[in-house]
Amino acid sequence: MPMALSPQQLLEALNWRYATRKFDPARKIAEATWLALEQALVLAPSSIGLQPWKFFVVTDAAVKARLVPAAWNQAQCADCSHFVVFTVRQDLGAEHVDRHVARMAEVQGVAPDSLARFRQMAVDNLDQARAAGRLDTWQTHQLYIALGQFITSAAVLGIDTCPMEGFEPEKFDEILGLTGFGLTSIVACAAGYRLPTDKYATMKKVRFTTADVVVRI
Repeated sequence: MPMALSPQQLLEALNWRYATRKFDPARKIAEATWLALEQALVLAPSSIGLQPWKFFVVTDAAVKARLVPAAWNQAQCADCSHFVVFTVRQDLGAEHVDRHVARMAEVQGVAPDSLARFRQMAVDNLDQARAAGRLDTWQTHQLYIALGQFITSAAVLGIDTCPMEGFEPEKFDEILGLTGFGLTSIVACAAGYRLPTDKYATMKKVRFTTADVVVRI
């Protein structure tokens, strides 16, 4: 069992975290720390374990600069150390399920045929969602689970982040070369280190009281 943070340590990390407005462009995330954050993305949970996503990590300064105008000129895209674009696989079907089943068989050391019932259940679920017109919406919702895990993991490691929906997905897709590959940008997250002059870093968090938002039954 891994060493657990104390409740106080967890809350300290979450209170320290904020949506960083100004990143220090001179500070870069160490490779070992970044690899841990990549694995936080890989390990993110998803419905039926289907992982309907692909994460594009942008560190090239020229590419980050091209993303800025497509993100309403938000400087975080360029100034952060690593810029992650969360993309979803559109119109999932049997082909993706088969890839997942093959990976399950490989990791778990079982024959793919032994997973036939799971495969059919997964395909049926996707088909039902497609018929109801909610397949792509369901897939999009999965991305926010991964985003939440990434932001929390970063805070625990002392890395600043800024989640961003304020961009033009079509332009991001074009810049990242996604057009025609069944992937589309949904949300992004800048990661790095805050500038000491970012006034938002010292502002008190404004949250409703626990009694207002948590109901124990």
